[in-house]
Amino acid sequence: MLVHQILRSKGDDGVVTVKPGTLISDVAQILAERRIGGVVVSKDGQVATGIVSERDIVRALAVRGAVCLSEKVDDMMTRNPVCCTRNDSADDVLTRMTEGRFRHMPVVEEGVLVGIVTIGDVVKARLSELSMEKEALEGMIMGH
Repeated sequence: MLVHQILRSKGDDGVVTVKPGTLISDVAQILAERRIGGVVVSKDGQVATGIVSERDIVRALAVRGAVCLSEKVDDMMTRNPVCCTRNDSADDVLTRMTEGRFRHMPVVEEGVLVGIVTIGDVVKARLSELSMEKEALEGMIMGH
C-alpha cells in the first residue's frame, strides 16, 4: 500500500498548520478541538518547517511547568521534520516512524505539503491490507 492510498482513504480534511510565533497554548487548543495529535508549523501552509505534537507539549509541561504554554511554537517544534512522498510505501513509512519514535509524518511533493499521515493511519491501512490478503488466501484454499 502506498501513502497516496492512505491519504485518499482519510478523506480531504487537509493538513492543520500553524504559523511560526503561535503560542503553545493556542496549539494545545487546536489539538484538543480538532482531536488530533500534532500540527505542522508553516509560514505559508505549503512548506513544513517544523512539527509539534501532544507529546512535545506534555514533555515541556513536565520539565518547565505551565510557563511553557506561553512560549512560541518555534521554541518547541521539531525542525525539519522527517517527511515522505505520496509514492512511499506504508511499510517504509511505518519503519521510519518506529525507528525515529514519532507518530506524525508530513507528506511532501516537490517541496509542497500535500498531506500528513499518522502511525494510526498506517497501521489501519496495513491491517486492512492483511485482512484482504487473508480473505484471498482463504478463498483460494476453499476453492472460491
